[in-house]
Amino acid sequence: MVPVKTGVAELPLHSGHVPSWLIEKMKKLADAIVKVIVESYNTEEFLKRVSDPFWFQSFGCVLGFDWHSSGLTTVVTGVLRESLSLDKHGVMVAGGKGLKSKKVPDDLKSALLMYRFDEGMIERLLRASRLSAKVDNTLVQDGYELYHHAIFVNEKGKWAVVQQGMNISDEYARRYHWLGESVKSFVIEPHYSIISDNVSSVVLNMTSRKCENVRKVSIDLVCESPSKLIRIFNTLNKQESLTKWLDEETGKPMIEKIPAYLRMPKKVNWDLLRKVYELKPRNYEELVEIRGVGPSTVRALALIATLIFGAEIDWKDPVKYSFAVGGKDGVPYPVSRRTIGKATRFLREMIDAADLEREAKKEALRRLAHAERMKVLEFTSD
Repeated sequence: MVPVKTGVAELPLHSGHVPSWLIEKMKKLADAIVKVIVESYNTEEFLKRVSDPFWFQSFGCVLGFDWHSSGLTTVVTGVLRESLSLDKHGVMVAGGKGLKSKKVPDDLKSALLMYRFDEGMIERLLRASRLSAKVDNTLVQDGYELYHHAIFVNEKGKWAVVQQGMNISDEYARRYHWLGESVKSFVIEPHYSIISDNVSSVVLNMTSRKCENVRKVSIDLVCESPSKLIRIFNTLNKQESLTKWLDEETGKPMIEKIPAYLRMPKKVNWDLLRKVYELKPRNYEELVEIRGVGPSTVRALALIATLIFGAEIDWKDPVKYSFAVGGKDGVPYPVSRRTIGKATRFLREMIDAADLEREAKKEALRRLAHAERMKVLEFTSD
């Protein structure tokens, strides 16, 4: 089991570009630090570090980026993509922000073929990239639309994913971390961590273990005749009323239940569901993999499963790390000095051991100390 953690920092969306001189300095420092990590430990250790949002945020600060900006994600992964290679570090990065994320299949395949990965391994990695993005866009409906996706792959074919979504209404970002070796199922609590500025009150989290029955009923539904599914959907849209969501004693709305009802899609792609019916997916992971199965389809099936068949939906936000939560005054809980010290010592040791000019080392250590003071390292364990 991966320990669940929470923490402190903010990720507001900032505009503008990182100056070229800073990018070059970041590349050199990233190259040196990653090289030391790989030589001192191995490439698997680096993948684990990248999958830890606590370490990832600290690493970005050491490289020289703003400690609290969402841009840290895109810049750090971009720097690592340009700096790392399988022949030099034993690790490569594909993807990034916007159009770069769309090029992952081609970039990943061409790079891995060059290093003579077999076709089965390449397909497994392409599937990991594809499914991790699909899950965070479709199964975790939290209001954050993905705009950044990067996959890290080592020489053994092990992987990690860092992707980020944006909430247009509040202009804040949410980052999703995956570690391949910890993923037992892509549709059952697969994340290593999710980091966000806040915890949403209502999120359709189809990756929750509590949604196991919803996932099973959804598969049963798509394997039924589409005409039956159409009748069920039309019945819900025509006959359900908000009185179903009123407390019997007070007559007042039960707020926690209303969002589930109000989020029923007005339209469903019945042609898609006919296609799904013909394909007969054996499990929920196969259903999610089908091209065209998106948020509306998943939501419609989930709500039919709960409204008609009584399956329980988990509306709790799956975020595992939260920004702007803890504090040195102990509210709402005290800072874990042990956790802060552990991450700081690791990065300090890597910087000290890196093949860098003395002034570059001093600058990196100063930034690490500054990050501590700015509370980016103010994380606690549940």
